[in-house]
Amino acid sequence: MDQSKTDISKNILVPKHSKLKESEHKLLLDQYNIAVTQLPKILKSDPAIQQLEPNQGDIIKIERKSPTQEKFVVYRRVV
Repeated sequence: MDQSKTDISKNILVPKHSKLKESEHKLLLDQYNIAVTQLPKILKSDPAIQQLEPNQGDIIKIERKSPTQEKFVVYRRVV
């Protein structure tokens, strides 16, 4: 089996990843009153975001299921 064609995002253990649009970047940063450099990092080569075709500087939204809330959302910047 060719692992380079395996879509890891289909695995039930991998949370949903999505790339924010440019228009959403400013809204997010203003909402939390932070600079993009203050966001935690995620590598461009991370297998979980390969299908999103990320570029350096993109912001990735990660939605995890939570036992205490419906979902827990975190953001990462691509490096």
